[in-house]
Amino acid sequence: MATVAEPLARVQESSRAGVSPLAEFLLVGGATPVLFALGWVLRHVVGLDAADLAFGFTFFYAAHLLNDPHFAVTYVLFYRKARERAFGRVMPPAQRARYVAAGLIAPAAMLAWAGYALATRSSYALGLFIQLMFFTVGWHYCKQGFGVLTVLSARRGVRFLPRERWALLAHAYAAWAYAWASPRDAGTEVEEKGVVYTTIAHGLRLEQATHVVFLATAAWALVVLALKWKREGRLPIATPLVGFVMSLWVWSVYSSADALLVYAIPAMHSLQYLYFVGLMKGAEAREREGPPWFERAAKTRMAWLAASALGLGWLLFHGAPTALDDLLVPRASRFTAMGPTPWFAAIYTFVNVHHFLMDAVLWRRETPEARYLFAR
Repeated sequence: MATVAEPLARVQESSRAGVSPLAEFLLVGGATPVLFALGWVLRHVVGLDAADLAFGFTFFYAAHLLNDPHFAVTYVLFYRKARERAFGRVMPPAQRARYVAAGLIAPAAMLAWAGYALATRSSYALGLFIQLMFFTVGWHYCKQGFGVLTVLSARRGVRFLPRERWALLAHAYAAWAYAWASPRDAGTEVEEKGVVYTTIAHGLRLEQATHVVFLATAAWALVVLALKWKREGRLPIATPLVGFVMSLWVWSVYSSADALLVYAIPAMHSLQYLYFVGLMKGAEAREREGPPWFERAAKTRMAWLAASALGLGWLLFHGAPTALDDLLVPRASRFTAMGPTPWFAAIYTFVNVHHFLMDAVLWRRETPEARYLFAR
């Protein structure tokens, strides 16, 4: 009979059986400067228009393999054993409450919101829903960057004290606030996924205030890291810091600094996310193919996970919205403020916001599978 130590040993061994340090560096954000350099070379060799076409074409189709599955796999992970997690005893009460809120209450509220907008053909209501997505996406990007830093640091044996975590988390939240507030907006008529709406106004003072807080928390985080380095000596967290900085500074706050790199940011974020899905589910699969479970081979489990994410991603972002728009949107309505693809806009927004909310629950330490992330 297998001892308790044997599965743990397999978890630890599986964590060492992953990608190389260089590959991990590139996957969690290090590829971003490489793409920036590639874009710079392309602009000077073939011109801006050709380079723009090449980047746009590449990352438009990369969405099928990276962006869409990264949303879809969250549903596969979150709703697996959902009843047991939400109403059973496998997790503490606070985490069960979070599961109910993100898995039942929030999607019901969003379905009502989107349903009202579609039923009444209200571009205003659907526009507010879309703006909720843009408001929360910065939170999602920055919190993921914080998670990359803390998890990869823990895998290297580096733990942050509570005051150090607060400093880093404060900078992540400040980055989210400044990314949303900048640039200032007096209320602009825009179009997103065919829907025309007017943005919520926010002025110069909010932009300036969030900028000050962003820079102040950056200084605080640097001081905290410097003191930690001085106190503990060697601080082997270069790759975790790259993931953190890229998520906050490049993908969120200064995402529009480069006209070509902006095409790649969703793909880089998705690649970072999928890497951690692979870490967690790969270690679990390798553990459970041995005693005392003797379940399916790890490669088979991971192949099914990848296929499920790809298939569900296609259904959520292509199959279902295309069919609904073709069937339910009258031709005359396609030239109104709702545009020709309101169902696509509603589903796209719903999946984005729901993904952010599920992630905030799924990747907490209280989730049973989270232990696979922290094995060194």
